[in-house]
Amino acid sequence: MGMATRATSRRLLLLPLALAIVVAGTAAAAPAAAAPPAASPFRTVYAFGDSFTDTGNTHSTTGPYSFGYVSSPPYGATFFHRSTNRYSDGRLVVDFLAEALKLPSFLPPYLSAAASNTSAQEVGVNFAVAGATAIEHDFFAKNNLSFDITPQSIMTQLGWFDAHLRAAAGKGKTNKVGDALFWVGEIGANDYAYTVVARDTIPPKLIRTMAVQRVTTFVEGLLERGAKYLIVQGLPLTGCLSMAMTLARAEDRDNVSCVASVNQQSYAHNRRLLAALHQLRQKHPDAVIAYADYYAAHLAVMRSPSRYGFTEPFRTCCGSGGGAYNFDLFATCGSPAVNTACAQPAKYINWDGVHMTEAMYKVVAGMFFQGGDAYCRPSFSDLLARKAQGKP
Repeated sequence: MGMATRATSRRLLLLPLALAIVVAGTAAAAPAAAAPPAASPFRTVYAFGDSFTDTGNTHSTTGPYSFGYVSSPPYGATFFHRSTNRYSDGRLVVDFLAEALKLPSFLPPYLSAAASNTSAQEVGVNFAVAGATAIEHDFFAKNNLSFDITPQSIMTQLGWFDAHLRAAAGKGKTNKVGDALFWVGEIGANDYAYTVVARDTIPPKLIRTMAVQRVTTFVEGLLERGAKYLIVQGLPLTGCLSMAMTLARAEDRDNVSCVASVNQQSYAHNRRLLAALHQLRQKHPDAVIAYADYYAAHLAVMRSPSRYGFTEPFRTCCGSGGGAYNFDLFATCGSPAVNTACAQPAKYINWDGVHMTEAMYKVVAGMFFQGGDAYCRPSFSDLLARKAQGKP
């Protein structure tokens, strides 16, 4: 096989792998979470989203196959000292949320046995799934873009939430939806990733319209079920993830040296999402709908990584291949070829090429929960105060 043919074949092999999570859909200076009152006003949290929020609903045999080793070490090595099927070396932003609220435990994944325990139901449940999309899976399947990765969408998670409420009611549990905090994690990056090969027939603008509409419908569905307190995350700088940096053209860069076209895509998505949330606030004045600005938080870190304790803003901590990004889709984290990670994950932003280190998630959580209204609007402290006063 000639050099050109081999290179073409390699690109074709890389593409479906890259699309699985591309851009899937925080450390030092900032503390992990806010210090709410001793008696937190929220005792129950329900979480939704993709791999940035998934605390164990996917496993090596069920998750996105380009990162199909989440059940293997060194995933989880930093905090849990074992894999918990989180796509990181430790805790995620949603875990720091649980700590900020002084919950007795982290949120159990819906598909685990722990989620059915009475004590777990009091804490809440995490419905997030790695590889999940905002748009229904059927849309991608009909356009031959699904690659048999993750069939769940955000609306699938809404169905799971309904099933959870029915099961709780069957056990005589009172519906406490109005007293719970709803955490709508990052969702939508996978939608754009799946359609990279179909940009001429399915343009990003159409995906943006459809994805934000689905997220809006989902959030309104929560409101219709009685939710009063919600935090909705935007997309991060997906163009700063190691995989995006590896696959993009070298000249496609922005002023923080990340992939300009991909970051612009996330920025446009977030602007449309913000407009949709504004309309929902007007329609549901009896609810608090906060926006967690992941893009702004991520951008602040990328502009001054050393300020937050990071010395490696682009290289993958758990990866292979060396070079500027230490990323190879044929040998990703946890695979037989990559069973160890870097010696100091806290110095790295990128964990496995698509997901971030616990250190980065910690910094982002600090921005959300202690950064006033700079990164969460209305602020997290304001949301807590309003809940404590019983005022939406």
